[in-house]
Amino acid sequence: MKFTDRLKGSEHPSVAIIGLGYVGLPLALEFVKGGCRVVGIDIDAEKPRMIGEGKSYLKTIPSERIAAAVKTGLIECTTEFSSMKDSDAIIICVPTPLGKSREPDLSYVISTGKEVSRYLQPGQLVVLESTTYPGTTREELVPILEESGLKAGEDFFVAFSPEREDPGNKEFYTRTIPKLVGALTPEGSDAANLVYSFAVDKVVVVSSPEVAEMAKITENTYRAVNIALVNELKVLASRMDVDIWEVIRAASTKPFGYTPFFPGPGLGGHCIPIDPFYLTWKARQFGMPTRFIELAGEINTAMPAFVVSIITKALNERQKSVNGSRILILGMAYKPDIDDIRETPALMVMDQLLELGADVDYNDPYVGSIGETRQTHHRPVSVELTENVLSGFDCVVIITNHSCYDYQWIVDNASLIIDTRNACAGLKGSEEKVVKA
Repeated sequence: MKFTDRLKGSEHPSVAIIGLGYVGLPLALEFVKGGCRVVGIDIDAEKPRMIGEGKSYLKTIPSERIAAAVKTGLIECTTEFSSMKDSDAIIICVPTPLGKSREPDLSYVISTGKEVSRYLQPGQLVVLESTTYPGTTREELVPILEESGLKAGEDFFVAFSPEREDPGNKEFYTRTIPKLVGALTPEGSDAANLVYSFAVDKVVVVSSPEVAEMAKITENTYRAVNIALVNELKVLASRMDVDIWEVIRAASTKPFGYTPFFPGPGLGGHCIPIDPFYLTWKARQFGMPTRFIELAGEINTAMPAFVVSIITKALNERQKSVNGSRILILGMAYKPDIDDIRETPALMVMDQLLELGADVDYNDPYVGSIGETRQTHHRPVSVELTENVLSGFDCVVIITNHSCYDYQWIVDNASLIIDTRNACAGLKGSEEKVVKA
């Protein structure tokens, strides 16, 4: 059966999106904007409920945008997987985290695949968007889908299209970021190209799911390796008493052959800290050590400990020990102006300080509280930021440079600041109070 036969003369394909998080929700809204009927599916009943009420649970997506989509009548959200039966395309946007030993965890993909196989219909297109290692779509997902009794590439179509979301980025977002698609067959590529053309401005078709899978991991490994390089240079520059931020500014004046990357307290988010480990795990199956990638991972993973060492040294120079000191972390999200704490280095810094006996609080206007995560069992709540609160801490550590922070006010009221983002550079009084980390 051809994919276009399913459309029955309709100009717009209907789409089911499984997983309504940072990837699935903005994608669903773009399909609605493109005139497609969307069924959103999530096992967390709170998400369909809030969408139905026109409310957002992601601070990067305003409620007004969701309310406008609901008003069109084109989107319906549910916890029932059976609702995908009548959709022309099924798009899987579920997490692919790492296990405790940093091995790929495909449990969400596998369990979702089993649900899809229960309701799969002839002519449907199934697309996996979850970041994973090359071969996952063909070797893991397709056999599960074929438990339906239908044959991939003949009775239904399968493609991989990596998510490229950058939450909070106002210049590049779901519709404006080119969409890679790689299918099992040319017919599947045509189907994926057609479907995504309603949600994004540009679709880039590649020859196979493996190419699309590898491209996604390559993008993030490129960033991870370059960030590791500049993080290592930061540690060296610190020992040499050289300002790495000034070094980067100087190097950036070269109009060719150099792309600036910036150091930090470690890597956060779902992609960059995780994706390279998917590739190294797969590479071991081919007997190939990926030493360059693994070294980058070691360097980036060690950065929170470097920050703690700078905190320890700075307190010692003021005749204080970490043990018993009151320390405030500013910014818990993994990057500025969002509420996402996945793999955030702030939690790692917090846990290490707690282990050393510090009394640690945090403030983040986007993250009101922290539940139990893979990284920590500590469950603090964001404290209010006032002059009295700020001055009451022995040390303030800037982990995430949210744009809403008044850094001059912070410098004016804190006694000691560890700045991992160069947020206080050039501010009045920063020379006496601020230590770069």
